[in-house]
Amino acid sequence: MATSQVLPDNDTVVAEIFVAAPPARVFEAITDPRQMAQWWGQKGLYTLTEASADFRVGGKWRNAGVSADGKPFHVEGEYLEIDPPTLVVHTWNPSYRSLPETIVRWELEPRDVHGLHHSSPSRLGTGTVVRIRHSGFAGDLESAKAHSEGWKRVLGWMRAFAEKLETVETRTG
Repeated sequence: MATSQVLPDNDTVVAEIFVAAPPARVFEAITDPRQMAQWWGQKGLYTLTEASADFRVGGKWRNAGVSADGKPFHVEGEYLEIDPPTLVVHTWNPSYRSLPETIVRWELEPRDVHGLHHSSPSRLGTGTVVRIRHSGFAGDLESAKAHSEGWKRVLGWMRAFAEKLETVETRTG
């Protein structure tokens, strides 16, 4: 299960989950728009209808979908840092909340199934600790808390997809 918390400054959400898949597989699941559209969302909550990405530093990305009440939404941003298969940093601009632009940092750390860290970069392990650092909430505790809960769901969906190819369509709960 994913863990998530709002840091005391109310500016940053941190979340973490272990995924029993190598970093390259997790990296692909979070950066390939075709794959993201398969796992990001849940029936009765919200689903993606479109995902696109120009995957390079300075490139733009955009996910659009429909919420449970039938209203369209989108989230978009720009890639700031990319270091496959261990790091992606991008801006986050949602249509559903008026927030200043925030920044999401995905860090993928190789681990074996016993949770041991791999010191050798050439040994990528069979598992990955995924850490999210979502910053820039400017003290907006309500938005930070909402995103903290959201990241727990999103990381769980991503793990189920990376480990078992579970999609929005095949997910039961």
